Amino acid sequence: MDKILRIDMGADGGPQFKTEPMGDYAGFGGRGLTSSIIAKEVPPSCHPLGKDNKLVIAPGLLSGSVAAMSGRISVGCKSPLTGGIKESNSGGQASQMLGRLGYAAIVLEGKPKEKTLYKVFINKDGVEVKEDNSLCMLGNYDTADKMKAEYGDKVHCISIGPAGEMKMSAASVAFTDMEQRPTRHAGRGGVGAVMGAKGVKVIVIDDTGCAARTPADPEKFKAANKEFVAGLRKHAVTGEGLPAYGTNVLTNVINEAGAYPTNNFATGQFETAGKISGETQAELENARGGEGSATHGCHRGCVIRCSGTFYDKNGNFLSKQPEYETVWAHGGNCGIDDLDKIAQIDRLDDDFGLDTIEMGATIAVAMEAGVAEFGDADAAIKLVKEVGQGTPLGRILGNGAAVTGKVYGIERVPVVKGQAMPAYDPRAVQGQGVTYATSTMGADHTAGYAVATNILGIGGSVDPLKPEGQVDLSRNLQLATAAIDSTGMCVFIAFAILDQPETFQALLDLIGSFSGSPMTADDVTAFGQTIMKLEREFNAKAGFTNEADRLPDYFQSEPLAPHNVTFAVTAEELDQVHNY
Repeated sequence: MDKILRIDMGADGGPQFKTEPMGDYAGFGGRGLTSSIIAKEVPPSCHPLGKDNKLVIAPGLLSGSVAAMSGRISVGCKSPLTGGIKESNSGGQASQMLGRLGYAAIVLEGKPKEKTLYKVFINKDGVEVKEDNSLCMLGNYDTADKMKAEYGDKVHCISIGPAGEMKMSAASVAFTDMEQRPTRHAGRGGVGAVMGAKGVKVIVIDDTGCAARTPADPEKFKAANKEFVAGLRKHAVTGEGLPAYGTNVLTNVINEAGAYPTNNFATGQFETAGKISGETQAELENARGGEGSATHGCHRGCVIRCSGTFYDKNGNFLSKQPEYETVWAHGGNCGIDDLDKIAQIDRLDDDFGLDTIEMGATIAVAMEAGVAEFGDADAAIKLVKEVGQGTPLGRILGNGAAVTGKVYGIERVPVVKGQAMPAYDPRAVQGQGVTYATSTMGADHTAGYAVATNILGIGGSVDPLKPEGQVDLSRNLQLATAAIDSTGMCVFIAFAILDQPETFQALLDLIGSFSGSPMTADDVTAFGQTIMKLEREFNAKAGFTNEADRLPDYFQSEPLAPHNVTFAVTAEELDQVHNY
């Protein structure tokens, strides 16, 4: 990958594009590249939906190669949800395809002068940008089907649904999976709204005729990849738990730990969590059968295969297997314990182009406000449909939990920097609370997944209910994650590399043999620091102070059952996270 594709959507006479060398961005990929471009080229004070913001779509440094687990992709911009820098991560086929086509990034710039929708087509012969208003307000599923009919069955899509077109702050960017279905999403931070503001409905990619990228040292690369895969397969989480039960294996684990946010973070346990657990979900999916039902990868080259396919009672495809965060967001957090209803909502979110975490948190806030009752799945489905239709209520909900809380006068809104918290209560997983508070991205579990050590005992053990050790834990994880997000690797590799030194070394050898420059653990830390500093500097210029690195007050004042604990990491301690 040695080139950047820039598409100026606001050029005189219509969109113009050009391809340029990496230049100062050489050596960056994924999150490192999206954050570098945003930090250097986007005015921090700009309006997120204005012409000066940019949307950057970047495969990882290893994407397009045959390295296992290297098919994740980063989407970056100034976030309309948080007002700060944003990187949102997704699976799907686009990352590997862009890598093989040689593109390190697609940068959407400017803003169309007319209310026109465009589609972009990229293959080995070049780029086309065409007006296509027939795509207006189509869901992601219909958009993908239409592009497949037009461009052939080898293509994959990056698209937005109606939520992105309506520029809602909870809007996602969809990526098609191995079956060309728009089930993988860069969900967080409203990146879909920025794509909508650029007037781009869909980017269609065809890598026919392109070979896999070649490593600098093929023999060492092959050996390292083999060792890396072996390490993933022998670890209990990446080799057994996740493939068998998906990410939703965490429902029973987190519920038993008393850290499962229920009814808008009112308590840490959901009485009927077993009805929506990963074990129950896998049993249901296996009973119904169907291709890829309980075990499926989110992109080619995935060996963990923690995803799946959810079929309805009649054997018809409904959605991807709802992930843990989705099952929690639309399940326990809303008091809902029906997997079929949750899968219906997941399908709606994917089709409309909405972040399932943000929408689940938003509906729970609306339930607390009395808009619907906790546990009413049909009411939740109706609310999501309102978002897709763009009704007045739907536009409120589609702009996230913070906006909804303000409109309805609700104090207990679980957000940091305007972004909703995922499926771990920070009072019962205090390391995760530190990450929520201090991440550059707003409340984000993947930014520094302290659950691994706090709850699962991976990479050591830090008591989840006490403040001691949480700052160092979160800091180290945030730095490592920034680096991993730049490689195109899935963050779930962390389970194995934290527990198995030989697997971590295999990863270092894999990266080093591909690039031709040996890599050490210190290099990973330094690379993470470089990225985090860029992001922190952007946010500071956008107006963020230390006071933004805080949890809502009620997490310090309301004890969480069953442990009856509050978040005990002090503000002074939180301010030490980014001292490196």
